[in-house]
Amino acid sequence: MVHNKNIEKNIFIVPFLNSIYPISPSLKSYLLQNIKTCSFEKNEIINKAGEVCSRLYFIKKGMVRGFFVSDSLEITTWIDVENEIFSSITGFFRNEESLENMQSLEKTYCDYLEYEDFKFCWDNFSEMRDIIQFLLEEYYILAEQRVYLARIPNAGKRLDYFIENSKPHIVDRLPKKYLASYLAMRPETLSRLMKERSQ
Repeated sequence: MVHNKNIEKNIFIVPFLNSIYPISPSLKSYLLQNIKTCSFEKNEIINKAGEVCSRLYFIKKGMVRGFFVSDSLEITTWIDVENEIFSSITGFFRNEESLENMQSLEKTYCDYLEYEDFKFCWDNFSEMRDIIQFLLEEYYILAEQRVYLARIPNAGKRLDYFIENSKPHIVDRLPKKYLASYLAMRPETLSRLMKERSQ
């Protein structure tokens, strides 16, 4: 991970948060002073399973996945891209060991907030609580979609659902082996289905 001390580092996240709920000058000032920025190289591990993740990341540019390893097989569980927030839920909110690994799939640029700074915002700025409520609602909607996707028994229909309802804009960017893992199918099955869709 590479840190960037550029004073303009937060120009992305402040308008993003303000678009969810108007933020006060005092919250804006606090964020500008405490949000840090960093970058990750392609395929860099951001946080390992078993470690505590104490940062809440906002992706300015790039792509990140969550995954765990079962019988030497990597299972991709989520994929996030620009204007999305990610962290380890158990690590960040419970200060417990993360269940998943987090990895950048492209050169990725992020802003992040340490847990203590997040907690200060939560305790002292009511608009931050409104913003987090909105983000939690979005998270649960995405979680519901992932659960629904995982229950579709037909591989072709899982792919159709992902392309039509989940994140169709990342299909061409996402390495196919990770998409296949996310959709619980073999890479050769995904390759065949993608060819069928393009005919």
